[in-house]
Amino acid sequence: MKKDRITTINKTAETIETDLLVYFAVEAKGKMPECDTAVHSQVKKAFELKDFSGKAAEQILFYPPARSKIAAARVLVLGTGPVNKEKDKGAALDMLREVGGEVAKVCASVKARDVVVCLPPPKHLSPALTDPEISAGALAEGIILGDYRFEKYKESTRKKTDYPGLDEIKFVCKDNLKIVHQGVEKAKNAAFAACTARDMANEPGNHWTSADFAAYAKQLAADTGLGYRCLEKKEMEQMGMGGILAVNQGSYVPARMVVLEYLPENRTETILLVGKGLTFDSGGISIKPSAGMEEMKYDMCGGAAVMCAMQAVALEKPDVGVVAIVPATDNMSGSRALHPGDIISHYNGVTSEVVNTDAEGRLILADALAWGIEHFKPACVLDAATLTGAVIIGLGHHYTGLVSNNNALAKAVEAAGSLAGEPVWRLPLNKNYEKQIESDVADIKNTGGKPAGTITAAAYLSKFVGKTPWAHLDIAGTAWEFTKKAYIPKGPSGTATRTFINLVRNWKPGKIK
Repeated sequence: MKKDRITTINKTAETIETDLLVYFAVEAKGKMPECDTAVHSQVKKAFELKDFSGKAAEQILFYPPARSKIAAARVLVLGTGPVNKEKDKGAALDMLREVGGEVAKVCASVKARDVVVCLPPPKHLSPALTDPEISAGALAEGIILGDYRFEKYKESTRKKTDYPGLDEIKFVCKDNLKIVHQGVEKAKNAAFAACTARDMANEPGNHWTSADFAAYAKQLAADTGLGYRCLEKKEMEQMGMGGILAVNQGSYVPARMVVLEYLPENRTETILLVGKGLTFDSGGISIKPSAGMEEMKYDMCGGAAVMCAMQAVALEKPDVGVVAIVPATDNMSGSRALHPGDIISHYNGVTSEVVNTDAEGRLILADALAWGIEHFKPACVLDAATLTGAVIIGLGHHYTGLVSNNNALAKAVEAAGSLAGEPVWRLPLNKNYEKQIESDVADIKNTGGKPAGTITAAAYLSKFVGKTPWAHLDIAGTAWEFTKKAYIPKGPSGTATRTFINLVRNWKPGKIK
């Protein structure tokens, strides 16, 4: 779907020719659901027959007769459930995204190529959603994210009758057209960024390498005016980036450090985003079990999140500077591969005993964090990485693990994640965990054993951020197999992309100290 095919209009919905016209009905505790007058008679009849009460995801789908005043081929009345009394804005917004995802599902079931959506009035939503901009945006995000599909490599199994997704979405509103339009535009920026991150993750390891990260960043910079830089192997050798170079030793594809910069002249601060770009993780010599190893193409989801967040940054042009760094390589067991027991030296001079070559993500992030902080001197730094299986044991597939050295930054990330429907859960970090990664032969070692594995991985990264406010997002449990939602497909979710976008949108200079 093209972004310019998603529009906001102030027009009588019944007069618009479309494959599917969507209205919403709100459950009303034993009474007839509240709905638009255009579908009142249909809803009343269905309610009287006890076929419809407006419960969440409940549907009435009907086909207007030829002489009807309604020009649409089909009409959907979708239940939203009761007015959401939830005072938490994030929870209320996610309910709307779910509604949008259900709209996308119906579009797929009837193979609608275009849809017209009548936005519900704020009183039908939630006391927490008084702003029509954000409520319209959440609904739009849900439809766009719910319409996602990845079928690039389907050839012999593709049929002419397969549904390719929506071509056009029109949002109809009777009031606040300008404000609603702004919300839909922001929704497009965030949702398409997340969909691009999903595309990257869905690419197989032989079609998405460090070179592809670099090519994507270079093209995005050319299209939007962002700054672009790519550190190649020789330059990283000269700089002493021993972590990423060590992980790359067993690979035939050179490692790259890919950088995108949005640095407006009037900026007062800069936010640094770092994403793990491990394009395929075999575990190296500490090889992973073969069962499920195909999912290790997803080990670059953190890198995808920070790269794609820059799409929205480039379009929205915030006052704060934003820099994204992706250390990109794969982790293979070639003849020159890193051995368990090897000692490496990172960019900042910290030496590390590599106990397990499958704990490689922290090795490549360490160099990127140390170099990025020294080079850009950011107000804060955030990293996203599919770093540990331990976070899945602790939090399942429902929360992203958060570790931070700064309370204000942690709260800002929590708020941004809540608004995005990407909740985070903060874990502790102190000297007791740091003791677990002490080495007898080097400054640190790259694993602290099974206990508190997510936290000790973060403790490793903390050695490379100094006093800079820092937040680490372990997305291993949410980057794919995320909590089932109508707008999240099976496979990669694009998580953290919209969290970062929300963080930048709501940034206030001086808030993090």
